[in-house]
Amino acid sequence: MSRPTPTHSRKKMALGSLVLASLLGLGCEPPTVVPTADGRQNTRNARIEGSLVVQSRARGNAVVFLYDADRPPPPQGTGRPISFTVIPAEQLFGPALGTDAPGPFTAPFTFSLVPAGRYLLRGFIDADTCGGAAAQPCHRPDFIPWYGVTSEPNAGDVGGAAVDPTTGVPLTLEVTADADGQPQPLTGVSVSFSDSARVPLDRPAFQVQGDPTMGSAMKVLRLQRLAIQDGAVDQRPPGFLVSYVDANRDGTPDDANADGMPDFSLRVVVRKLAEGLHSVEENDLNRDGVPDATGVDYMHADGTQDGNPDVVVLAAGLVPDPLIAALTDEQGQPRMQPVVVQELQLAVRPLALDARNPAAPAPLREMPRGRYAVVLIQSTGQTWRVPNELDPAVAPGVGLPSVESQAFVLEVP
Repeated sequence: MSRPTPTHSRKKMALGSLVLASLLGLGCEPPTVVPTADGRQNTRNARIEGSLVVQSRARGNAVVFLYDADRPPPPQGTGRPISFTVIPAEQLFGPALGTDAPGPFTAPFTFSLVPAGRYLLRGFIDADTCGGAAAQPCHRPDFIPWYGVTSEPNAGDVGGAAVDPTTGVPLTLEVTADADGQPQPLTGVSVSFSDSARVPLDRPAFQVQGDPTMGSAMKVLRLQRLAIQDGAVDQRPPGFLVSYVDANRDGTPDDANADGMPDFSLRVVVRKLAEGLHSVEENDLNRDGVPDATGVDYMHADGTQDGNPDVVVLAAGLVPDPLIAALTDEQGQPRMQPVVVQELQLAVRPLALDARNPAAPAPLREMPRGRYAVVLIQSTGQTWRVPNELDPAVAPGVGLPSVESQAFVLEVP
């Protein structure tokens, strides 16, 4: 399997020639010289660099992602990486590559062309779990960044992040600018990987059973686990990992929205797709997870429009009764440890929301017509969505296997 080059970035910096201008007259000051005449491209960038520190028996390439701190990745948010880098296993483990020594192992990493801002670093070891200390089922390294179905960790991979060494809390890294506005390099950053962060299951791949047309009444869809082992795609989840949320760690399930029902770690989002584009979300045409500067702005329920492109979702949630039953022990007490369930029931209400501000979604006057994707977010940060690139209308063109169930969309006529 081919591997990506060590550093990738969606950010591009113009390298045009210097602008030369004639003096207006004897004794006049020369004009400012900048890399480009377009001020929007006249940006200055720095870098983030440091070392990976790996204490693990897993072996494989290390993948490190750079995120905007205001848009964290799942499960904390729905942010997507703005850049990533791959450190080859040969560089990271050296002579210990063919052993199961626990380390520690170190290797340098660098993100270049980073503007001033606040960032998070997350990553994983794309493990070859077919070795002596293998987890089951056996997998080969399978990270391919170009497709949604191959761009996340699976069972046996080992998670990592830039964290506070004393508390283990993820760090927010800040690239600052000097008095002249020049971003300053951020060096000496450590990204730690440990077997305690080993991923327990494959991604929550699923197929949807139920009527794909959304009407004026609440709809219940069944999400069933799906195993796919074909070509570049190797997903064999035993089910869906679910647990109660216990953010305050008091040993009892939280009820953050005070609706009388416990909160679950597994979340579902039903998001509107762009018209005429296969699986691109509306108002996020460049797929960076950030609402576009221009786009569709729907009428809110109060008759107003805020002038910003909307992030349209349908009001949806998991039916709680089967999950509560699975999370209750023989004495009728809540199990606070995660359990694996084979099927989920998704209730979708005939109500659309603008979730541009996820903390305060605004009801829309009507459900916008069109296609909607179903996205499942697991507490491990792993996700799965339909439709995806395994849709038979797309898969052959990108060299992926065709799976009919992965073409599902929920339609609002």
